[in-house]
Amino acid sequence: MSHCTIFLYKYFPGKPRYQHCSFLHPLNHKLKSLFLPITGSRFLSNSTFSVSDSAHSHQAKPHVRNAQFDFKAYMLEKITAVNQALDAALPVREPVKIHEAMRYSLLLGGKRICPIVCLAACHLVGGDESTAMPSAAALEMIHAMSLMHDDLPCMDNDDLRRGRPSNHVVFGEGATVLAGYALIARAFEHIATATQGVGPGKILRVIGELAQLIGAEGVVGGQVVDLRCGGEGQMAIGLEQLEYIHLHKTAASVEASAVAGAVLGGASEEEIERLRKYSRSAGLLFQVVDDILDVTKSSEELGKTAGKDLAAGKTTYPKLLGMEKSREMAEKLKREAQEQLLGFDPIKAAPLIALVDFIAYRDK
Repeated sequence: MSHCTIFLYKYFPGKPRYQHCSFLHPLNHKLKSLFLPITGSRFLSNSTFSVSDSAHSHQAKPHVRNAQFDFKAYMLEKITAVNQALDAALPVREPVKIHEAMRYSLLLGGKRICPIVCLAACHLVGGDESTAMPSAAALEMIHAMSLMHDDLPCMDNDDLRRGRPSNHVVFGEGATVLAGYALIARAFEHIATATQGVGPGKILRVIGELAQLIGAEGVVGGQVVDLRCGGEGQMAIGLEQLEYIHLHKTAASVEASAVAGAVLGGASEEEIERLRKYSRSAGLLFQVVDDILDVTKSSEELGKTAGKDLAAGKTTYPKLLGMEKSREMAEKLKREAQEQLLGFDPIKAAPLIALVDFIAYRDK
């Protein structure tokens, strides 16, 4: 059975949807809360979308033209697979304390957006997802590190992450800093030693993309600007500076994920560039929606401290543009991201199309 046939069987109606979803890791029992029905006029009422209604409808094959992609089943399966890969990639070993701190944040839950983008991009361009799984796991390690350091008192000073005490609250600030460093090292080690089925040139390119993500041209650069802009007594910023911050923090992570998956899947340079543009729009969209939810949802609903940026005097999209303009910007970014997928196989593009809808209409 071909990979495409298996993909259709799993995620399009008319076939059993959940028999492939394994819940071996205890963390996966928490996943259902991500996919509870969303209410409200601006949020999705279900987790499927029609291939014929997408931007790719004119290319859809006749026998699946009106098929509904089951995004809930897809996300549950991919999150399960990623969680199992993370658990296996980072077992508890000596020194125990630092590994416990690393695993605490890595296995604390979350949407696993970056790993899923990596896997979906690899599949989109015709690659085997198993080739991209070590990079997907590494991306989540880097993401966990960025959240651990972001929550530190010297950074954004947040004691709550994903509904649980932040890493430094549990293990102490020193252990959190060191655990973050160790996660970066483990991420690169894992890509270098666990990636199978591709040549060293592609592995080196992926390592280069992830190194750029972490450094001064990525997350660190965005955080530096974030620290000196928008807070009480700090320099006021406009839309251009705000976008700079989030293009180098949130969007850079999604971009590295898409490019890594595409490279490992054998994409052309044109396809890689289109996926870069897709991921930049999707990453900015994530941040705009995050800022909206920070105003409209409670800490209990979000699993992190709500209203913290506003209380700290930091600039957010609603504060700068107003709520209605922020919502309009989110819709524009969603449309721009999905337009970059025109020309790809509409069936293989279905996860990335649906992921943007999920980001746009999520409620946590």
